[in-house]
Amino acid sequence: ARMRLPALALLLAAGLLHTQASPSARSFQLDYEHNCFRKDGAPFRYISGSIHYARVPRPAWRDRLLKMYMSGLSAVQVYVPWNYHETLPGVYDFTGNRDVEAFLDLTAELGLLVILRPGPYICAEWEMGGLPAWLLWKPDINLRTSNPAYLAAVDSWLHILLPKIKPRLYQQGGNIISVQVENEYGSYYACDYGYLRHLLASFRALLGSEVLLFTTDSTRMEELCCGTLQGLYATVDFGPGSNVTEAFGAQRRVEPKGPLVNSEYYTGWLDYWGEAHASTSAAQVARGLEDMLQLGASINMQVTSWQRAQPPGEYMFHGGTNFAYWSGADYKDQYKPVTTSYDYDAPLSEAGDPTEKLFAIRTVISKFQPLPVGPMPPATPKYAYGWVALRKYADLLDVLDVLCPSGPIKSQFPLTFEALNQVHGFVVYHTQLPWDVPDPATLGTPPHSICDRGYVMLQKEYQGTLERDGQTTLRVTGRAGDTLDILLENMGRISFGANTSDFKGLLGNLSLNSRPLSNWLIYPLAIDTAVQQGWPHTALPKSSSGGRVRPAFYTGTFETPGIAWDTFVKFPGWSKGLLWINGFNLGRYWTCRGPQQTLFVPGSVLHVGHPNNITVLELEGAPPTPLLLFLDRPLYNRTL
Repeated sequence: ARMRLPALALLLAAGLLHTQASPSARSFQLDYEHNCFRKDGAPFRYISGSIHYARVPRPAWRDRLLKMYMSGLSAVQVYVPWNYHETLPGVYDFTGNRDVEAFLDLTAELGLLVILRPGPYICAEWEMGGLPAWLLWKPDINLRTSNPAYLAAVDSWLHILLPKIKPRLYQQGGNIISVQVENEYGSYYACDYGYLRHLLASFRALLGSEVLLFTTDSTRMEELCCGTLQGLYATVDFGPGSNVTEAFGAQRRVEPKGPLVNSEYYTGWLDYWGEAHASTSAAQVARGLEDMLQLGASINMQVTSWQRAQPPGEYMFHGGTNFAYWSGADYKDQYKPVTTSYDYDAPLSEAGDPTEKLFAIRTVISKFQPLPVGPMPPATPKYAYGWVALRKYADLLDVLDVLCPSGPIKSQFPLTFEALNQVHGFVVYHTQLPWDVPDPATLGTPPHSICDRGYVMLQKEYQGTLERDGQTTLRVTGRAGDTLDILLENMGRISFGANTSDFKGLLGNLSLNSRPLSNWLIYPLAIDTAVQQGWPHTALPKSSSGGRVRPAFYTGTFETPGIAWDTFVKFPGWSKGLLWINGFNLGRYWTCRGPQQTLFVPGSVLHVGHPNNITVLELEGAPPTPLLLFLDRPLYNRTL
C-alpha cells in the first residue's frame, strides 16, 4: 500500500481527469488511466536533458540552453545544490553565477520546460551531494533522516528556496512542470519513511497541492522500496546498456499505472583522478534512446491506450566544470575523488561544443517529433594564448600570516576541519619534534585518519605525502625542536552512498614511532579570500627562499590579443595544485595522476586591455622553469 496509490485515490484521479479544465487553464498531471502525463489536458511526454547551472559560468548559460533547445529537447532537468547557496548557517547567496532564479527565467525565455531537483540531497558528484558541510558542525547530527537537528536545517533552507520556485511552477504561469523530492534515497542506509513524509509535507505546504512531486531510484527493488512513498510518483534511472523492458518493469512493480519515466539516462560517465577518461559510444546512447522512444509510440492507440516511456531525465546533456572545491567523491572500496572537469563525455562538451553524440541524439529525436527550425549554434571560439612564464612568489609556510590572519588555534591534539569551522580547502597542522630522532623513525597515522592528503614538511623541507587509502607513513629524522608541518587538503566530500558524513583533516593523532605527537598550532587557511582581494599580485615582492619541491605560490601575467575567448591550460612538468586567474578559482590540476591534463578557462573570466593575473598553488613540486601553456583544446590521458 505504501508503494502505490490506493484504489480510491486512483478512481478519484481518473474522475478528475475526465472533468477537463477550460482551455486557458494550465495543468500538468498524471493520467493513471492512460499511463501518460497530461499537459493542459492533452497527452504529453517530454524529452529532457540535464544541465547544472553551478558548473557553467553565467555568461554561458544562454549558449548552452539554446543548444539544448535546438537539439530537440523540450525540457531541462536542474539540480539546486543547497551548499552552493547557503554557504554558512543562515548566510545565503543567490547572486552572479548562483542566481538560480535568473537561470530558471532564462529557460522559460528560450521555451524550455523544467524538471526541478532541489534535494535537499542531490548527489550529482557534487561536494557532499549538495548538503552543506557545516551540518557536520552540529554534534550528533544524522544526515538524511528524521534527526531533529537535520530537519531544522532542511526546513530553514526550504523556506528560503521554495518560495522562489512557487511562482515559476507551470500551474502558476511558469515552466516548472515537476519537482523531485530528495534523490535516490533508496540507496541510502537509513530507509527513514518519516523523513520522506516530512519532506512531502514541507514541499506541499510551500509549493501547493497541484505540482507534480516525484522520486528517482535505481531499478533494484530494495532501493525502490526504501526510496518511494505514497504521494510521490516513483521513477527509475538506468543507462544505455540496460534492458529497457526489464528496467521499466521495475518501475511498474511500484507504479502499476502512470507514465514510464527514466529520470537518469546516462549519456556518458564521470572521471576519477588516477583512472582512464570515461566515454560511451554515440551509437549506443542513440540506440538506447530510440528504444525508449519506440516503446512510447508502439501501442499507437492515442488517448485510450497510451503507454509512454518518458526519456530521459538526467541525461547529462552538458556537464561543465567543478570549479574551485565543488567536486565530490565516491567511495567504492576506496576514496575516489572526482576530477575538475565534469565533461562527462556528454553531448555538449565541457566547453559547450556540440559533439558527434549530440547530432546522433538529435537524429533520433527527429524521428519522433519535429526539430526546431534553424541551425545548431556553433562551438564557442577558442584561443591558444601560448606559453606564459611564472615566478615563485613564496613558500606557503612563509605566508601563513596572510592566509590565516586570525592566527593559529592551539590544541593538544589535532582538530578536524569541522571542529575548526573550515568548509573547503586547506589546514596547516604545526608542531615540533619532542625528542631527537637520529635514526629514521616512522611518522604515521591510524588507518583512514588522513582526509584526504597531507603534505609533510620537516624544518620546511618537503618529506612526502600521506594519503587517504594510500601511503600513511613516512620515515623521518630530526632533532628535538625541529618544526613539523602537515598541510592537509580536502579533495571533496563523498557525494553518494551511506558515508555522506565525510569529515576532513587529521582525524586521528599523528605519531612518531607509535608515540602520539601533541601541542599543535592549527591554521585554517583562507586562500581564496586573499586571492580574491588581489593577493599576491598587489602584495610586496617576497624573496622566494628554498627549493621548488614544497607547497608554494607562483605568479605571472598575460594579455589577450584584443579578445577574451575560452582556452585550456596545460601544466607541463607540474605535479598537483590549484589555479586562479583574476581571482577566479578554476579548480584542481593533478597532471602526474591524470587523466585530466588541462583546466578549462572560460573567456568570461579573462580581461581585455589589461593584464590577466595568474596564481598557482603547487603542492608537491614545480618544474625547474615554471611555465603554463594555453591551448585551444583539452587534453585527457595525455593525448589530444
